[in-house]
Amino acid sequence: MSHLAHARRVFDIELAALRAVRAQLDDAFDRAVELTVETLKRRGKLVIVGIGKSGNIGAKLAATLTSTGSTSVVLSSVDALHGDLGIVNDGDLVLALSYSGESEELVNLLPALKRFAVKLVAFTGNPKSTIARHSDVVLNVRVPKEACPFNLAPTASTTAMLVMGDALAMAVLEARGFTQKDFARYHPSGAIGRALLVQVRDIMRTGERNAVAPQTLAVREALMVMTKAKSGSLAVVDRRGKLVGVFTDGDFRRRMSTDNDLLTSPLAEVMTRNPICIRDEALAAEALKIFNERNIDDLIVVNAKREPVGLVDSQDLPKLKLM
Repeated sequence: MSHLAHARRVFDIELAALRAVRAQLDDAFDRAVELTVETLKRRGKLVIVGIGKSGNIGAKLAATLTSTGSTSVVLSSVDALHGDLGIVNDGDLVLALSYSGESEELVNLLPALKRFAVKLVAFTGNPKSTIARHSDVVLNVRVPKEACPFNLAPTASTTAMLVMGDALAMAVLEARGFTQKDFARYHPSGAIGRALLVQVRDIMRTGERNAVAPQTLAVREALMVMTKAKSGSLAVVDRRGKLVGVFTDGDFRRRMSTDNDLLTSPLAEVMTRNPICIRDEALAAEALKIFNERNIDDLIVVNAKREPVGLVDSQDLPKLKLM
């Protein structure tokens, strides 16, 4: 078997594992979300424990939860009985990750955890295991087989645990009404933070860089306006200054070979009506989403009166470190 065939085999096994775990989802997931939301509402925190590969997945889950506003900490199952148990408080929620459900370090930790007034959610592939029996909620992540040819190395099982953790984090995010602005508070640096904190009015081209023309203007003159603005598009307005269309250099090239009167035609006859636009007070992240979904190069910015006040050029985004 070639290396490429091996890779495809692993993908196939892990995709099948995820489908199997998805089919196993039941109302236990709802209870896990409700417990998590209730804990956070009481100002409690989420304590994630795991060992080995499951511990690595737990660390990622804690990072995802924390970054989306759900206070989470990782408790070392090895060091917990030597002082680290001090991070646990009454009212916390413990998320225990163990595929076998019989990890010695976690099983030994259970009696100590039970001394606190905490609830426990288990991520395990064995719903009848010791950890599962001592949990309030069990999330079943059992997979048909591992991607390892010996069915030993945690592969498909850790992927399933990872996705279950992501599902829990996103469901909790929705249930708590977590918004983009909330997300920005936890990501003030980097491209994500800039896109979520910066508004469109902060990045748009204005003044002479924003090409605007009345719909009565001939294409020949409109091209001069675009050239002066060094722009590939032009916002077309009616006599009240309201946006009614857009004309781009692409429109010009496509029509030039078939329309002999193109240069003398008014913009009203050749423009694209009802163009995609965005409000000036929108977040830059919304502009990024439009660029990604609509496959356009320029985005017209309008104010509350639907007057074109700026232009966002996709070529500016890398310079602004928003992509």
